[in-house]
Amino acid sequence: MARLLAETHPDAHCELDHGNALELAVATILSAQSTDKGVNQVTPKLFARYPTAADYAAADRTEMEEIVRPTGFYRNKADALMKLGQALVERYGGEIPGRMTDLVTLPGIGRKTANVILGNAFDVPGLTVDTHFQRLVHRWKWTEETDPVKIETAVGKLLERRDWTMASHRIIFHGRRVCHARKPACGACTLAHLCPSYGTGPTDPVEAAKLLKGPRAAELAALAEVPAPAANTAEARHKAAVGKDDTP
Repeated sequence: MARLLAETHPDAHCELDHGNALELAVATILSAQSTDKGVNQVTPKLFARYPTAADYAAADRTEMEEIVRPTGFYRNKADALMKLGQALVERYGGEIPGRMTDLVTLPGIGRKTANVILGNAFDVPGLTVDTHFQRLVHRWKWTEETDPVKIETAVGKLLERRDWTMASHRIIFHGRRVCHARKPACGACTLAHLCPSYGTGPTDPVEAAKLLKGPRAAELAALAEVPAPAANTAEARHKAAVGKDDTP
């Protein structure tokens, strides 16, 4: 399944725009209960206004709240960003640390966020156990654990450590584009013949193909050897022209 995921989603990557570890940490904190697209619309202004940890530490709360407001829960997020900046200045010289044990002590950063930072900013392999990841590994019967840390441990034993970060991206891409929560596109899935939960969603290829999302919807249908509906083909062209998929 891991090999097929790699073939299905060669474009898998972190969809939060960032230029360094601090920006990635900030973007990941903002992504809670928001979409990557929504965060990416906010961060250019935020990053320009607060380029360093010291800038976050000394930020005007009202101003920061207004900038991050579109991502939701803006008061809590602004508070977390300011406290993150303060902690980085006080304890790490204003730099994002590159160790899990240090990252999880920082305001707004739990194990999931830490794995995102380590995997994408420091090239330290990690599994990002978000809602998509949990849903898919349960559907695939990779684990019956429900606690995110236990899921991470169980799945980590099934995959080569060097592949953890990319496997996370591919699983999340598959969850956003194919294996949706309410209605997965079972009949247009490249993993269908291996999936123990096949049939959770429509198995008719034409109906399932209509459920494919993202800029590569038509290509995903082709990989599954099913016809791509005209609507999906047009949607693929449109999304490819305007940017990234915004499925949360």
